[in-house]
Amino acid sequence: MWVRSTMAYRASFLMMAAGNFAATALDFVAILIMFSHVRTLGGFSLPEVAFLYGTTSTSFGLADLLLGNMDKVGRRVRDGTLDTLLVRPVPVLAQVAADRFALRRLGRISQGVLLLGWSLVRLDIHWTPVRLLLVPLMLVSGAAIFGAVFVAGAAFQFKADDAAEVQNAFTYGGTTLLQYPPTLFATDLVRGVTFVVPIAFVNWVPALRVLGRENPLGLPPWADFASPLVAVVCCALAGLAWRAGLRSYRSTGS
Repeated sequence: MWVRSTMAYRASFLMMAAGNFAATALDFVAILIMFSHVRTLGGFSLPEVAFLYGTTSTSFGLADLLLGNMDKVGRRVRDGTLDTLLVRPVPVLAQVAADRFALRRLGRISQGVLLLGWSLVRLDIHWTPVRLLLVPLMLVSGAAIFGAVFVAGAAFQFKADDAAEVQNAFTYGGTTLLQYPPTLFATDLVRGVTFVVPIAFVNWVPALRVLGRENPLGLPPWADFASPLVAVVCCALAGLAWRAGLRSYRSTGS
């Protein structure tokens, strides 16, 4: 319904998608400004940083397109409109995700894909079957990991109904973090996003294998291929958290 509504005004949709593309591109413009003063950033060249940027932006864009509306759960809990979703014969999670589905978010995905393609052309990588497989694997797994963070953040809003910004710190904040090399950050922070909230498996861990870089935490080689497993575990935990949050919902009493 929302897609049909959006496409009813195609010129408006194209302008909004272009605006989304331009707004998200400003992040990479900031990186270009940095590289106008330095040759490397944390020991990484511009194409390597563009590779990190492209992979995380594409993965996050896919998750944001499908589940970006999960941050509105807190508002629905506060005003009681979640009740209307509970009486419909459709999973509440699907309804929340589809509510006001924003097709304009394709702008972020297209920007990430373009930068990823540019970086792959500029990088001097000895491509092997393993490295070729890792690129699409990290994109799909990364989208699933970000999706799990969206759902877990929405589940938290059942208890703290004004926590959208807490969720955004791990989703939008996480994607900004992963756009830069891990060598720029303190080791404790890298450990935190690897073992506590494992968004490092979105691109840092597998991308370092593709780029031929050493992992700053000294993880074993098999960890480079752990992104799908991490995604499955994160989705399972997020699903359990969502079910627990939904069971705790007591409406507004009005």
